[in-house]
Amino acid sequence: MPEPRFWETKSLEQMTGPEWESLCDGCARCCLQKLEDEDTGEVYYTDLACRSLDLASCRCKDYAQRTSQVPNCISLGVDNLDALQWLPDTCAYRLIAEGKRLYDWHPLISGSAASVVEAGISIKGKCTTEMAVPSDQWEEHLIDWVQIG
Repeated sequence: MPEPRFWETKSLEQMTGPEWESLCDGCARCCLQKLEDEDTGEVYYTDLACRSLDLASCRCKDYAQRTSQVPNCISLGVDNLDALQWLPDTCAYRLIAEGKRLYDWHPLISGSAASVVEAGISIKGKCTTEMAVPSDQWEEHLIDWVQIG
């Protein structure tokens, strides 16, 4: 069981496995397909969710096997924190790494997983699966509502 407010006293590297996993707010923004500008390196989000994402629950259909089933899926850990650059600016992993506080809607603060949806942070009801759109049409699905700050 995670310690109360552990995210305020521990670095990401110091967290236990359950503490690390509890940081995920379930917004699924990281599960949206992204396009990278080859010239600038800038990352753009689409409204197309990974084929393994359950759009109703905003959770991976097979979390334990996700990286073997989806080749470009990144298993975020302390060993690859440099990947935080592409994470949404609302992501707890990114916020903690940057020395920032969690938002009030985060389930660890609010006590409710529903607060992510209520705050409009979740992708629930805003996206479709990547399988519904040919990859050569993904540019038509760029969005700007993922980053808020």
